[in-house]
Amino acid sequence: MVTVLVFGLTLQNAVGETEFECEVSKPTTVRQLIISNQDRMGPLLEFLLNRDLLIAVNKKVSGEDTVVKDGDIIKLTHQSRVSYDGTRDLPT
Repeated sequence: MVTVLVFGLTLQNAVGETEFECEVSKPTTVRQLIISNQDRMGPLLEFLLNRDLLIAVNKKVSGEDTVVKDGDIIKLTHQSRVSYDGTRDLPT
């Protein structure tokens, strides 16, 4: 199981809860976890595609391609500026 913590009213209203667990049978990426759990995480896909998610895995700033496995904790927060995510270069 992977624990997903959702912070901020925008994301919490989109998914309808603040914390839930997802079953993972093998290591997967954050992006693939969201795509494969559309029933619970479907609304998050739009935020992900628009780069409006700040992702942390096990207390480390991460990106959509970060691999997660059983026992990991994913924290998702809404952000409106991609330059704050810590995984991409600042726009010039």
